[in-house]
Amino acid sequence: MNFPMVALSQVVSPISRVVEVIPGVQYRTIGVKLWGEGAYERETIDGTQTAAKTLTIVKANDLIINKIWVRNGSTAVASQDVDGCAASGEFPIFELDQTQIIPRWLHWLTKTKSFWQKCDELSRGTSGKNRIKPDLFLTIEIPLPPLEEQRRIVARIEEMAAKIEEARRLRREAVEETKDLSISYLSGLFAYPLFDKLPPQWKWKSLDDLLINRKSGMITGPFGTLLQKSDIQPDGIPILGIANVQKNKFLPGFSDYISVKKAKELSTYEVCANDIVVARSGTVGRSCVVPLTLYPNPVMSTNLIRLRLDENKFLPELLCKLFNGSSLIERYKNENCYGSTRAFFTQRMLLNLQIPTPPIEEQEQIIINLNRLQAQIDLLERCQVDISEELNALLPSILDKAFKGEL
Repeated sequence: MNFPMVALSQVVSPISRVVEVIPGVQYRTIGVKLWGEGAYERETIDGTQTAAKTLTIVKANDLIINKIWVRNGSTAVASQDVDGCAASGEFPIFELDQTQIIPRWLHWLTKTKSFWQKCDELSRGTSGKNRIKPDLFLTIEIPLPPLEEQRRIVARIEEMAAKIEEARRLRREAVEETKDLSISYLSGLFAYPLFDKLPPQWKWKSLDDLLINRKSGMITGPFGTLLQKSDIQPDGIPILGIANVQKNKFLPGFSDYISVKKAKELSTYEVCANDIVVARSGTVGRSCVVPLTLYPNPVMSTNLIRLRLDENKFLPELLCKLFNGSSLIERYKNENCYGSTRAFFTQRMLLNLQIPTPPIEEQEQIIINLNRLQAQIDLLERCQVDISEELNALLPSILDKAFKGEL
């Protein structure tokens, strides 16, 4: 079924509810998101905060556009949430003739690519950053079936849109649950109350006991005058910063470097392959294992702590995973690492951390299990991305059919 096509000017008309801007009076301002995402309340301003002499009041069910960005879908039918907001001259407002068109019909129409394309074509070549002229905007033709048919189609669109949104909600929940699988597995293995009875051959050990030695096993990044801004240069030996340390992942790329000479002075703070680097402030506890491929060895920055384990006692990869969200470490952080202004780790806090320690062979098996689980998680996440793309394509397809009379 092909619906009759009519110019917007036949069903909407410019409306001007002008108010004078008065210093000391508050005005709720309005904005219009791109790509049909709707109108929203921006901020409340005082009359002294705008150069405009007048503003126009928006009412629910008005059609409003952004003259510059209408070509990118910055057009909307105003909801009750923005009723009474004030618009500047950059936002022309149009009143609907509701004897011919229902607001929800136009609402959904403004979310279609075909409508945006028509706006884009009329914006090209106009002056002033491609601002569309309101009279040109009103020449856009839209499909206009009888009111009863509009209501039927809108009800069908909204029924389907609700189902799509519910599917999106379920997908979001599934993604979050998927992300927690590894942490849940690991937390379950190590979630013992302090000094509680452990499985056979497991032992309680302090982190201090697991380091290669006290002197070089744990080092905090250089403080104060040891590493100054004047030491930074565009190349040389890299400085490993907190941005490089992501959860269980080293993020390549450096912005700061120091000279070879300065690096020798700071050799105590060098990080090597299989060291664990832990954020001691900000994202407290976030950590990664330094990869084997990193060369030359960088020097760590102030906000990091380096752990160098005795790998015959505890595997760096496993301890790193524990630091990244397990209940064992989260509980310890909550109980110990909050200062007067912000959370932080100190060496003393970490040295005293008590860790349920399985035999190395069992640690290796735990890592194998975690890697298998992660492979399954990665597969699930790829499936979730595919599902998300399919859901994102559904509504535009439904709208396309709806306004062609095929729904």
